[in-house]
Amino acid sequence: MTALIVSGCTTAPPTSETVNQRDISESANKPPSLPSGVKADRILVDKSDRTLVLFNGGKEIARYNKIRFGDVPMGHKRFEGDERTPEGKYTINGRNSASSYHLSLRVSYPNAADIAYAEARGRSAGGDIFIHGQPNGYNGAPIARDWTDGCIALSNAEIEQVWELVPDGAEIEIRP
Repeated sequence: MTALIVSGCTTAPPTSETVNQRDISESANKPPSLPSGVKADRILVDKSDRTLVLFNGGKEIARYNKIRFGDVPMGHKRFEGDERTPEGKYTINGRNSASSYHLSLRVSYPNAADIAYAEARGRSAGGDIFIHGQPNGYNGAPIARDWTDGCIALSNAEIEQVWELVPDGAEIEIRP
């Protein structure tokens, strides 16, 4: 049976009414220009630099800056509800064009080690970690603060480009 992935982050997304002016970027992030037909085989996310970099054959093909994370951006995701973004090596293992956020690429968190760590402490590791755009229905500039429940957020224009460049099965490494 195929499961439908409805959304990435699980709390109610911000709306134009709940996001104040200091929480939005001065201007929308614009994706880099790329030749047609290029595809990424690897993603590197650096949480401290707030960058997401796409590679093909070891060569950088695109870089996105000012990306946003969970409400608690420091540290590796350990448990469901901790609002942290995972750290480690995963894969892109699905996509959803009908999520609560503008497009979403599923990250394969949790892996076996993540599950074992949480279970040893009587907890759930959580899941539903995605790279996605802004909340559907939100028409402002990209939210310029950490606001997800552990996902990686981009501008809508950026996620549209990443959606086209990153196939299912691509490796993703998320560094502190």
